[in-house]
Order: sequence, then C-alpha cells, then structure tokens
Amino acid sequence: MTRFIPEYVESVVREIKLMSASSEEKLCVHTVYIGGGTPSLMEPSHIENILNVIRQEFNLINEAEVSMEANPGTVSRDKLLAFRKSGINRISYGVQSFQPDDLKLLGRIHTTEEVKTAVLLAREVGFDNLNLDLIYGLPEQKIEMWKDTLQQALALQPEHISLYSLTLEAGTWMNHQVQSGKIPAPDDDLAADMYALAESFLSKEFRHYEISNWAAERNGKSLECRHNLQYWLNEPYFGFGAGAHGCIAGFRFANIADIQKYIIRIKRAENMQFPFSPANDSRIENDVTAEMNETMMLGLRLTEEGVSRQRFRDRFGKEMEVIYKESIEKLISQGLIYWDDEKTRLRLTDRGRLLGNRVFMEFV
Repeated sequence: MTRFIPEYVESVVREIKLMSASSEEKLCVHTVYIGGGTPSLMEPSHIENILNVIRQEFNLINEAEVSMEANPGTVSRDKLLAFRKSGINRISYGVQSFQPDDLKLLGRIHTTEEVKTAVLLAREVGFDNLNLDLIYGLPEQKIEMWKDTLQQALALQPEHISLYSLTLEAGTWMNHQVQSGKIPAPDDDLAADMYALAESFLSKEFRHYEISNWAAERNGKSLECRHNLQYWLNEPYFGFGAGAHGCIAGFRFANIADIQKYIIRIKRAENMQFPFSPANDSRIENDVTAEMNETMMLGLRLTEEGVSRQRFRDRFGKEMEVIYKESIEKLISQGLIYWDDEKTRLRLTDRGRLLGNRVFMEFV
C-alpha cells in the first residue's frame, strides 16, 4: 500500500473533485472521517491535501468533526501535530487490547506502552477528542484480562470508547486457526458476560448511546461520534477512496476495493453523473421498503434515542407501528424492545442489546 500512497491520494482528490463538479449545488458537509486500513501511515501533507480539496469543493462547516483512525504504533509527536494543524480534530486509536497476548494474537504492531505514549502525545499537541477501539470475545481471553483492559483504557481518560465483539471472517488467519483446532473458538456466553461487564463498568463515566459506543461528557457537552450518528440515523453520506461506501440521492454505493484498479478507473474518468463515481463496484437503488427497514435496524442501535415515531412519520409519511405491527408486538413480547413511557420512541431492552442480531433480522 505505502508505495501507492501519493498516486492513491491524487486519485481520491480527483474523485472528490469529479463528484463536486457533477453536483448542481455546492453541498454542505458537517463531518469527515478518514479511516479504513491505517491512514496514520500517510504523510500529514497527504491528509492536508485531501482536507483542503474537501474545503474547496464542499461547504465544510466551521464546527465540523474531522476524525482520523490511527494505529498507536505509527504516530509521533511531530506527525500528530501536523495532523492537528491540517484540520483533524478527533483521533480514533485502534488499541484493541492492553494485554500483550491479545495484541500478539491479533497481529497488532503496537505495545501497551506505545498506546499510552500515543495518547499522551495527542494530548500534548492539542487533541481533546480521543476514541479508543477495544475488542472482546477473543479466543482464550479471560474476563479478568478484559476487566484490566477496561481499567487501563479508563485511566487514559478518553472522550469516547468503542467496543467490538470478535467476528471470525472466512479466509482470515484467525478463522483458519480456529477451524484447524490450533486455537479454541470464541466463547459466545463469555463474550456476553464481557459486554455486560463493560456496560456496568463504563456507565459510571460514559453515556452508552449506541450498542457498541460510549461517550464522555466534557464541559457540559456529550461527545458522541457525530459522523457515525449519520449512519445510525440512516442519513446521506459520501464515500471516497478504494473500498469506500456511500449512501446518497437514493442509492447505496461501494467502490472497488483493489487500490490499483481504483487508481486506474479514476485516472480514465473524464466526468461523472451525480451521484455515481467511476470507482463504483456496486450501485443499489434504495426503494422505500428497504429504506424503512434500514431506518429501523440502524435506529434501534441507538440505545437512548432508538427509533423516533415522529422522525419515521416525517420521513416516510407512515406509522412504523402500522408497517411493522407484527414484528414490534413479537419483539416486545420477547422482552427485546420496548416503547418509552410516552410511546414516542422504540428502544432495545438490556436483553435486546445482547441479542441485537435477533432483533435486526425482523427488519431484513
């Protein structure tokens, strides 16, 4: 990847410009998220180039949340300072664990001490909005180890914590190791216990605003990830770059994942028809039913907000309790979802958060 970075950045910049040129108006942007892979391997000048063209081609609001994913083992003070000066105001560190054995199993290049140093350096150069990604449900991971990871994460006083349960993907090294019996399969019951422990542990200092995400409050302001809220509210977003996904103007898009093929497609493009990109590998037109289903599935992930009756009615001109009468009644009877006291919002119960996939399947 690194040898393609300059040419790749040029292609991303060109894709953004092509998209902007095809739009009838200059569109407003309130969040930017630079992620996928390890963007912190890029030079700050590359990040600055991308952000500058976004400012030129779109109306990027002054208070925009501009996030970047980073591996703690790839940053330095000078690099973080340059990222900050380029306009990044939120860093998401892919920590995963504070246990050496976990990090080795996951093939991470950083150590626990490097995580602590990376957080300290980010603070020194002015970052006041940090997220730490953690993972649980690993093979041979003990709940005591998980508790220690949570404690070490809290000690660093991040503004946001994201927790993800391990999912074994076909074709991955870890899945092969499990299938061949070289390491034990993850224990789903133990993973559920780990999630419950995290809920009770983090709720003392954070708002649990989404199934996998907790936000702290600073100066009277809760610091949810505004970019991800766009997804969970099923609102429009652009996706630029290899493998990027977007959803805008009634279509869902996925760009080709191969970097070399992505570069070639963008180079050959002379123009495009909004909202399509020459890099699109798939384009799916959203029909109303699919959009309503996605709104239910994504909205129920929001543990406090849930799915608003009024928002659903305003968007679709229909009542969700009529459209999904049988599914809602069934899930309520199973103790997985509930109406708030005013019956204005539908939310997951505590049990529903543990069995979220069972809930979401009702709206597929």
